[in-house]
Amino acid sequence: MPEVFDILWGTPITSHAWNRDRSQVAVVPNNNEVHIYGQRGSEWVVLHVLKEHDKLITSVDWAPNSNRIVTCSQDRNAYVWSWDTATSSWKPTLVLLRINRAATFVQWSPAENKFAVGSGARMICVCYFEEENDWWVAKHIKSPIRSTVLSLQWHPDNIHLAVGCADMTARVFSTIVKGIDSVSAPSVWGGKSKFGTLVSEYKSPASGWVHSVAFSPSGNVLAFAGHDSSLNISYGPQEGIVSINTNHLPLVSILFISENYIVGCGHDCVPYLYSNRGGNWELVDKLDQGKKRPSATSSGILSSRFLAMDTRGQASTEVELNSNHQNTIKTTRVYEATGNAVTKFSTTSLDGKLIIWDILASGLAKVQL
Repeated sequence: MPEVFDILWGTPITSHAWNRDRSQVAVVPNNNEVHIYGQRGSEWVVLHVLKEHDKLITSVDWAPNSNRIVTCSQDRNAYVWSWDTATSSWKPTLVLLRINRAATFVQWSPAENKFAVGSGARMICVCYFEEENDWWVAKHIKSPIRSTVLSLQWHPDNIHLAVGCADMTARVFSTIVKGIDSVSAPSVWGGKSKFGTLVSEYKSPASGWVHSVAFSPSGNVLAFAGHDSSLNISYGPQEGIVSINTNHLPLVSILFISENYIVGCGHDCVPYLYSNRGGNWELVDKLDQGKKRPSATSSGILSSRFLAMDTRGQASTEVELNSNHQNTIKTTRVYEATGNAVTKFSTTSLDGKLIIWDILASGLAKVQL
């Protein structure tokens, strides 16, 4: 069974991120604050509240090694938060993104020497620390992005960046910054390319917004989820895409849990598991088997009750889904991993719940991470 924590009691959670040892979690409660929770027994208590943004915070990420938090907001700004041991508090440093629309998504690079910010200004800000001036500076990637950037995902080489946009396209860019990045071994996405080089571009099959992008642990496989309820996989810029067309609602967040398994979550309020079996990607099952469904007798009673409500023009406000989450799942994060295989992951939702899912204890005996 998953571990369910109703930490915000119905207040939507728009994003969350864990610290290195998973003892604390940063949560965005659908406003301009970040609440950092620590677990005390079975309860989660607020340890710190980060207040600096003027408008709704859209994304948060926590660098495990440097222990720095980065946030971005609809106020068009980003902040890097560092722990001050002298005052036992988090201190913000403003990052001048130089954008004229909301910042939508942020993520640290694997080496934690850069982070990328997506925006509604049809551009990506790749930010790095400039020692000489003691500040974070941003370099922009604009062309050929034609709409809001909805999601980002760094390649393990710390150079290539996958981008999902509302122009129905997923792209991979080179973000190499002179003096910051070292030359890495060539991957399927190419070797050394100048900053902003478009490496690959993929259209969503049925022209749906690209809500989420993800690289596999090796970095050789790219997956992206569209608002057309599709999950799409590519094995490199010279390859086409393999599409899984589903009959469920669109996925909002996807995560590789191993080279051959993907977890996808979204408007259906449950995590779905997809697998690569002999080169064919397919839906395995839901990881949330829900609650026991009503019997035929109780179903008849419910049908009669709804019919009576319809006749009288009454509206029911007590509709409960047959799942642990009761609203759209917004963010999926790694909680526990062994090597390159994720054994536990966490989700947060617009229902205010934080849930930790154990894949090996899910009851799907055929899962081979």
